[in-house]
Amino acid sequence: MKRFNTMFKTELKLSLRGLDMVIFALIMPLVITIILGILFGNQPAFEGANYTFMEQSFGAVSSIAICAAGIMGLPLVVSDYRDKKILKRFKVTPINPSLILLVQVAVNMFYAILSLLLVYSAAAIFFGYRMRGSWLHFIGAYFLVILSMYSLGMMVGGIAPNIKTVNLVCSMLYFPMLIFSGTTLPYEIMPKALQKASDMLPLTQGIKLLKAASLGLPVNSIVIPIIIMIAIAAICISISIRFFRWE
Repeated sequence: MKRFNTMFKTELKLSLRGLDMVIFALIMPLVITIILGILFGNQPAFEGANYTFMEQSFGAVSSIAICAAGIMGLPLVVSDYRDKKILKRFKVTPINPSLILLVQVAVNMFYAILSLLLVYSAAAIFFGYRMRGSWLHFIGAYFLVILSMYSLGMMVGGIAPNIKTVNLVCSMLYFPMLIFSGTTLPYEIMPKALQKASDMLPLTQGIKLLKAASLGLPVNSIVIPIIIMIAIAAICISISIRFFRWE
């Protein structure tokens, strides 16, 4: 536990110095929340909706940090450590190399949880947001989405041959999910063709799950997203363990 705490503090300091996660996981979701609140605030989310835009967008915006941490932060750090032979060096120390991965997951989860608190605080204080659904259900959904997205990022970072490939694959995953999964533009107002394309993005299913939990929608509306999230996590974790490159 002492080793974990020491490494966690060190890695957190390094990530804070880099500022990438601070900008994309903390500042960006907070800024988007404030902009959406100012522009649309208490307006209906879309025509015929019985909930406001802010109520509808909370779950979506809160997932931005998960996407940034899981799809960009985690795999890039793991790949960089492999590229610089850091993982290889740790093999000859008393520290288990898997501890490095656990620390990276913890650091990125720290950003995701802190981002959720910041987004909720801004929405509640400035725009009167109140969750319609159960906080217990929402937190459970939030951690399921974290598990799914982090496992996807770990798979990419774990099996890609070099950091250039990881950069390319992560960008191809991150930006389409950020734009088309419903984090800013509501899924419900997208054209049908775009909705069908968006459904193929993992984060789209995660956002559907978070929306349903935050709005208190019927359970039958989240069965498919739950199955997809669990399937992604199971497949990606299995591939990561089977084909992970330590050097």
